[in-house]
Amino acid sequence: MTSNFQNVVVVDGKGHLLGRLASIVAKQLLSGQRVVVVRCEDLNISGEFFRNKLKFHAYLRKRCRYNPTRGLFHFRAPSRVFYKAVRGMIAHKTARGAAALERLKVFEGVPPPYSRMQRVVVPQALRVLRLKPGRKYCTVGWKYQDVVKTLEERRKVKGAAYYAKKKAQQQKLESAKKSAGEINDKLAAFGY
Repeated sequence: MTSNFQNVVVVDGKGHLLGRLASIVAKQLLSGQRVVVVRCEDLNISGEFFRNKLKFHAYLRKRCRYNPTRGLFHFRAPSRVFYKAVRGMIAHKTARGAAALERLKVFEGVPPPYSRMQRVVVPQALRVLRLKPGRKYCTVGWKYQDVVKTLEERRKVKGAAYYAKKKAQQQKLESAKKSAGEINDKLAAFGY
């Protein structure tokens, strides 16, 4: 992450370890930085899938004893799982912690306002740099990942069209500057 403040930092969650990224994001939030984490459905958790599945099911069994409808909401969406991991690293019941959590936004996929922004990665939390080769890991998935996948494919097609259009405009601008340079040379020959 950056040490100097920017308006908002957009982090691409793909390929990051969930806990490591959560701790770095929590520290940035407490220092006053606004952070947006996109593509939370591609976050990784170290350890094999079966063990992580057992842990998550044990977590789902925890509930409010006297009125289960009131307490311990277990969110299944990957963005909410990440949000809850960050919340656990911040004193969220204090004014400072609550203000820090308001500076965090998490999404599955890349929604429109952030699809045109520069996305960054956090090297301290990347799985390929932190896990030994051959170690097992799993992704944070959920039952709506097909919907997110179709939306992401649509976004990539739009992004490719936008890039092609931008590249064509850039080439036109370069050719216009080149022809303008030739005209300026001719005018300079006549004394203008």
